[in-house]
Amino acid sequence: MSKRKFGYLSIFLAAAIFSTMEVALKSVSGVFSPLQITSLRFLIGGICLIPFVIHSLKKRGEHLEKKDFLFFVGEGLLCVVFGMVCYQMAIQYCPASVVAVIFSINALFTTLFAGLILKEPLEKHHYIALALEVTAILFIVNPFQQQLDMKGVILGIISAVFFSLYGVAGRRRSVKYGSLTVTCGSVLSGSLILILCIFIGRIPAVSAWLNSLGLSLFADVPLLKGIPGNAWLPLLYVSIVVSAGGYVFYMLAFENTSGREAALVYFIKPILAPLIALVFLRESIPLNMWIGIALFLLGAGIAIGLIKLPGHKKTEE
Repeated sequence: MSKRKFGYLSIFLAAAIFSTMEVALKSVSGVFSPLQITSLRFLIGGICLIPFVIHSLKKRGEHLEKKDFLFFVGEGLLCVVFGMVCYQMAIQYCPASVVAVIFSINALFTTLFAGLILKEPLEKHHYIALALEVTAILFIVNPFQQQLDMKGVILGIISAVFFSLYGVAGRRRSVKYGSLTVTCGSVLSGSLILILCIFIGRIPAVSAWLNSLGLSLFADVPLLKGIPGNAWLPLLYVSIVVSAGGYVFYMLAFENTSGREAALVYFIKPILAPLIALVFLRESIPLNMWIGIALFLLGAGIAIGLIKLPGHKKTEE
């Protein structure tokens, strides 16, 4: 299999795995606090990757340096501490299908950040595709719908921004060390920072201060205490399959394609995730969501060149 074909296979697998994430997390919503489940799922997922990382580094003949560990801390902050905590909070406020589609707007930010940071060229049809994505999000979110909690919408968008920065920033080191190493180092760093935050938040003076600020969600958070038996299977699923496997395939997509092409993961997810939520959570798919999904498909087609616009020249590989 060629490098490019493997990259596209990684895009599909990442999209399929990520499309199940909201359903799994929604099933344990209210059981875990956002800090608790985020720290545990990335800690377990990261530990599962360690043996494969050791093998990968030996095969490549690479050794991690001090600056690499500092880089992992930065990536962990972007992905786990800021991105995924906001994401988990969004799921508490909005339906799983809505959060899945909102989070998919990170494809928009990934395309922009890939242009700004990695200097990947942005052409007219890319901007048209991005405009269609924004329109799709507006249709799906439907800001005039009174039942939708806008806190969840805003948190979902913030999460998407941080996650796209994480993916773009990690691409160059993924080429050097491999996607496994970057993913493992990032999620372990982020989970350990969150665990430290959990213990700090349990100090009486800090807990009282957080409560006084209305941030009780971050005060007195348990780590393992009180987890019911029926919550362990969903936790292990989002830890091993999603947080380990899904993120590896996502970084492999970055490593073997371009940042813009890797963003296709979040063109596919808005189609799959609502269907999975319909089957497992019985969440309905209203007309506005179908229109939004159609606009996402149109934008994806334009972005990758399947739908040609006047004056659209195929980019040379």
